[in-house]
Amino acid sequence: MTGNGTAECGEYRDQGWEHWPSDAWFSYQFRRALGEAQEGGGAVSECFRTALRIVPHDNESWFRAWLEVAERNRDLAREAMDQGHRETARAAWLRAANYFRSCEFMLSAGDERRLQIFSQCEESFRSAGEVFDPALEILQIPFDSARLYAYLLRPARGSAPWPTVIAFGGLDSFKEEVYFMVGKGLVQRGIACVLLDGPGQGATLRRERLFARHDWEAPIGAVIDYLADNPDVDTRRLGVCGTSLGGYYAARAACFEPRIKAAVSHGAEWDVGAEIRADSPDSGSAEHYRFIFGTSDWAEIEKRSEKFNLEAVISRMKCPYLIVHGVHDFFGGEQADLAFEGARRAGIDATLRLVKPDETGADHCQHDNPTRGLEIIGDWFADVL
Repeated sequence: MTGNGTAECGEYRDQGWEHWPSDAWFSYQFRRALGEAQEGGGAVSECFRTALRIVPHDNESWFRAWLEVAERNRDLAREAMDQGHRETARAAWLRAANYFRSCEFMLSAGDERRLQIFSQCEESFRSAGEVFDPALEILQIPFDSARLYAYLLRPARGSAPWPTVIAFGGLDSFKEEVYFMVGKGLVQRGIACVLLDGPGQGATLRRERLFARHDWEAPIGAVIDYLADNPDVDTRRLGVCGTSLGGYYAARAACFEPRIKAAVSHGAEWDVGAEIRADSPDSGSAEHYRFIFGTSDWAEIEKRSEKFNLEAVISRMKCPYLIVHGVHDFFGGEQADLAFEGARRAGIDATLRLVKPDETGADHCQHDNPTRGLEIIGDWFADVL
């Protein structure tokens, strides 16, 4: 049953669980939340219970349903911490953080609730991070007369300085969610991780009003400069990993920043402008483009996105390069083929890892099974760095 009382039967497809066959966008975003539950970003039963209260195509019902479960887990975390139950508190705060992320997701670019809900996501994640082992470190990195917001995660094993990966999201993902997709797997493998909100992302977008830009070597260079004096970071073994649109950002940064020794596109992006021109201004992703570019003018977004293209710069990359892409990616597979072929023509040590339905993880950025993506990326960085 859906939230409006009408029957709609979900089904399992090659890209994972399709909860509302009549609403591909809602189903994709629900699959994203459901998948991250297995890495601590939720609970399976809570996700399905939440879905009962969601009406397909109704953004406000999506908001209300996720808000209820987010607040309940936040309150549970606070109560557990007051009673000295640190493990329970940490787990509940992590669930709350990711539920608040889902709650904010369908809000329009100008909705005043966005910052309020994002702040609760951020607060919940930071509260969880205080009882990480080792504890999470909050970073504010000077950049362009403003600040980039980030977290430093240190491994529980090995000794400093650790190889370090700067990991970030893309169009609509930010540092708190990247923990469940990438960061957790890195620290488990003895690699430190900087979870970053760059321009057009997370707190950096919402608080500093730094909008999306094509030249990500600039913010990544600022992050590396900031890390240079940190005794826990081995700046001779630095990697970057970008998810979804971040796949373009990571590759672009590696083309211009020689201190990067390994790069991963977790979801390939070769020509972002072409994808935007092919998109509809009324699509689910279009509202996020308006948000990250800071304009409602679709023609302006199309014009600015033309610079988000790797073809003219890919030959500058000198480090090993991994592309991880699901064969049933919600947004298609052409970008992965273009990125891999372009990198190989340029003589780069590039690897294309296609994730297929029989192993699960065939969706965009392995949203149907983020554990598989986390394993592939984590193992590759462990080998290369």
